[in-house]
Amino acid sequence: MIIALFGQPHSGKSTLAVELIQSEIFDYAVNIDGDRLRDLFANKDFSREGRIKNLNRASDIATFLDSIGTNVVLSLVYPYQEARDYLNSLSKDVHWIYLTYTEERGREKNHVKDFETSEKSSILELDTTCYTVKECIEMIQNYVRYSRLKKS
Repeated sequence: MIIALFGQPHSGKSTLAVELIQSEIFDYAVNIDGDRLRDLFANKDFSREGRIKNLNRASDIATFLDSIGTNVVLSLVYPYQEARDYLNSLSKDVHWIYLTYTEERGREKNHVKDFETSEKSSILELDTTCYTVKECIEMIQNYVRYSRLKKS
């Protein structure tokens, strides 16, 4: 299973990923975090092309790990539908959670200006301004359980 937490910088992706990995939904899972992945591959290209290259690399790694039985939580911006479609083309077991927020958090200057929101009804949208970490984790767990029941 792949859970993809995506949204603008500072929306709570990394925080929720750490909590989600420790939650009861997984026996074992790994997190692929966008900032850590950029550091690992020394990719500081924040152009559309550079972002898509980094996202596709994360998608490839996540799909490989999923194929050998490892649950994966992705915490990356994923601003472009093209990159989300790429991951969906590799795996049919992706659960998308779009994180937003409405308060100032100090990283708004890092926002992706051409972020493409998703119109798909199969995405859970959470405003992390309104919910605690615990509440977000509970909603994600319920969403994943429901999605998996629907697929079976």
